[in-house]
Amino acid sequence: MAKYHCVGGVAGAAGVDLEALVTPKLAEGGMLNVGWSLKYLGSRRFGSPGFFVQGSQLSLEGTVDITGAWHGQLYPKGDAEQDALVPGSYMKLPEGLSDTGSVQRAGSIRVAPTNLVVRFTPAQGEVMVNDDEGVTYPGGTWTHEITTRPYGDFMRDLHKTTDMGATARLDFKGTQVTYVSRREQDLGKIQIKLDGQTVTDGLVEPGKDVDGTDMIGTKPQQELWTSPELEYGPHRIEITNTEGKTGYVDAIKVVTGEITEPPLHDQATCTLTNNPGAIDITVPGATTPPPSTSPPPTSPTPTTTGTNTQPPGTTPPPHVNSPTPSSGLGYVVVLPRASGTRTATVT
Repeated sequence: MAKYHCVGGVAGAAGVDLEALVTPKLAEGGMLNVGWSLKYLGSRRFGSPGFFVQGSQLSLEGTVDITGAWHGQLYPKGDAEQDALVPGSYMKLPEGLSDTGSVQRAGSIRVAPTNLVVRFTPAQGEVMVNDDEGVTYPGGTWTHEITTRPYGDFMRDLHKTTDMGATARLDFKGTQVTYVSRREQDLGKIQIKLDGQTVTDGLVEPGKDVDGTDMIGTKPQQELWTSPELEYGPHRIEITNTEGKTGYVDAIKVVTGEITEPPLHDQATCTLTNNPGAIDITVPGATTPPPSTSPPPTSPTPTTTGTNTQPPGTTPPPHVNSPTPSSGLGYVVVLPRASGTRTATVT
């Protein structure tokens, strides 16, 4: 039984503990399959680094050292698809990891687990983050208001302020972000900062319609500002009311584009915290069948002329065919040994 402590990325600074049961099996044909079954130890879990639709992947890859009659490494892998995630959601582990290699040489081999790496690949899609789900309001006075159906606000609520300088903030991971709120008459101008900087000098004017005319009435769930495409990673959007007029925050849309490789900043590295021992397996070799008991054929007496190397009156010695080796590979059952190193018997 191997025990690991994982830190960094989706494991966080405090880390996550895992237990792995390693099960090697040698099948007909000399194929060695190494399987791992995993479970969490303690209450800590791998956590979502952001807001993602269903389909993100948590991938684990182990390393197994093989020594003895065959030297090398196998890399058992496994993936687990995740449900929709928000920061703080914990993730499911793969049902198991596995890898297979060919070990044709007869003899004893030793299988020992070593490294383990955890990777996260976010799903492509967009998530609407409601004004009360992860959005913070560090500056000014904001009130959370429940709105009625005719207004059509996202999730029927929003945050409202009349303070100049009041700020709303969201930390997220993704490749694009959009500020969503009302267009309405006589609203204050809004400044947007992305990662601490303005993208342009202009201000968002939710008091005007898309054609620049002053608003009459209310339009809910308007996409008031969208960022350029970003490199996937941690980002921050800040929304500031620049006037002593009414300002709203209804929702923030976070988009994640297609991510083909697991990001390094979400990767966790795991180290062994115990001595898991090793597992010894015997790879059977070729067997020799007993010689045939039927009389061997005799060579006919030569009729050609020439020097006869056989003594007169003797019969030429018989010629016996060499036996043909046959494969003796069978199924190997792994049994534990009290010393902590395990051995295998052939059945």
